[in-house]
Amino acid sequence: MTASVDTTATAAAPSGVAAVRPFWSRTSVRIIGGLVVPLAVLALWQAVTGLGLIPTYRLPAPVDVVVAAIQLAEGGALWTHVAISVQRVVLGFVFGSLVGLAVAAIVGLTRSGDVLLSPILAAFRAIPSLALVPLLLLWMGIGEDSKVTLVAIGAFFPMFTTVAGALRHVDPHLVEMGRSFGLRGWDLFRSVQLPATVPALISGLRLALAQAWLFLVAAELLAASMGLGFLLTDAQSTGRVDRIFLAIVILAALGTLSNALVTLLQRRLLRRWA
Repeated sequence: MTASVDTTATAAAPSGVAAVRPFWSRTSVRIIGGLVVPLAVLALWQAVTGLGLIPTYRLPAPVDVVVAAIQLAEGGALWTHVAISVQRVVLGFVFGSLVGLAVAAIVGLTRSGDVLLSPILAAFRAIPSLALVPLLLLWMGIGEDSKVTLVAIGAFFPMFTTVAGALRHVDPHLVEMGRSFGLRGWDLFRSVQLPATVPALISGLRLALAQAWLFLVAAELLAASMGLGFLLTDAQSTGRVDRIFLAIVILAALGTLSNALVTLLQRRLLRRWA
């Protein structure tokens, strides 16, 4: 009922007068509201450590994590870890997403592709990421290729799954209309079928990016000399719990930032094609 009233009010607004945005949709409210829970968690964290309810060797105080960040940043190691991890994620995410989109087009638009590729991809998707690490190390060594490949594998499947399913359910009337204008093959896919799957494409990008970060940590935990995953392993072996929490906080911040970038991309795509 409320949604109907809001829609009616917006439609009845005089032309040239900007419609009033709902309270929870305002940018300032979303930014401030998004900070409420993290600040509450930070306050609880400080209270628990300040009162000594949990020993610092298990849960360091927030200030200890900040000090650890400053120490690593002064020597330049922190920025190196972050830069290398971001580079691996970007390369793996872009490559995996593009391949996932291409395979999704084959499986989602052709019956032969669906019959031939869907079973093997379903089996491959069930393999845990850590099980692939020894094989990739054996084939590609401990260099960047194995790590970027593992990240690309993580980004591939969310993109493939969401877009292939969406392509199977594109309105056939849109496809027929495109064909009536002489569109075939790539032109039909680019102009009609892909724009029709923009919501699924954005969902696939979000999931692919999240999976890319997960697979990055898996790769760097086992075979890396730099990166945030290596920082986690090194901190665990040396008993530096503050650096463990620092790596976790940085991963969370980078994940939030990358999700915000996908949100900006979503707005541009929806503005163009929706």
